[in-house]
Amino acid sequence: MNTLTKTLGLALVTLLTAASLNASAQPEASAASAAAAAATSNPASATPSNTKLRRAVYKAIVKHKEIQGGSIGVSAKNGAITLYGTVTDAAQVDRVAEIARGVPGVTSVTNKLTVQKPLGGM
Repeated sequence: MNTLTKTLGLALVTLLTAASLNASAQPEASAASAAAAAATSNPASATPSNTKLRRAVYKAIVKHKEIQGGSIGVSAKNGAITLYGTVTDAAQVDRVAEIARGVPGVTSVTNKLTVQKPLGGM
């Protein structure tokens, strides 16, 4: 064997060794990053609690017969409630927000309710 062949052989062995070391290290890094991502963000578990909270707010509103809840929408995200839609008089705007704040698990309420104008526009 001449010197060139020995040098190329040695370079090939070095390259293969480095590649195999790199390949064996990557699955551990991928597993660690996947575990970290799963710990910080789990949208599947957030959705049911948001749905339960939204339903709990709807149930609380429905218990108050003086409020026409059919035109009220509720959205929930991580304890933050947004109310939207219409009510029949101005007093109900604040009352619905107060009811929502009283539901366990609600951390904040954004009230986008408006008063529905009568058909005559007056």
